[in-house]
Amino acid sequence: MTVGEIIEQVSLTVMAATAGLDKEVKQGYVSDLLSNVMAFAGADSVWVTMQGHQNIVAVASLAGLSAVIIAGGAKPEDETIAKAKQEGVVLLATPLPSFEVAGQLYRLGIRGA
Repeated sequence: MTVGEIIEQVSLTVMAATAGLDKEVKQGYVSDLLSNVMAFAGADSVWVTMQGHQNIVAVASLAGLSAVIIAGGAKPEDETIAKAKQEGVVLLATPLPSFEVAGQLYRLGIRGA
């Protein structure tokens, strides 16, 4: 499944990197602990978090993630959006809580790392 297909199925707003919507998503990961994501999220994962600061872009880039979903209505900082665009990291946002986003991803066939 691609990032674009996930956007169509889940209530997501594209914040950055619309060119990456064809990226393949092989698994999912939910955490707000950055070191946990770096250690355990697999490449080509979609990461669900409530963090909105620039460090999420660095983690996503280092880990080779397909996309980052900022859940719970949290707003990414302007600097985060700019950094995501610069790094080519797909940054998405939703008012849905992380638990509900994870459930919808699971329903779509995305399994945990």
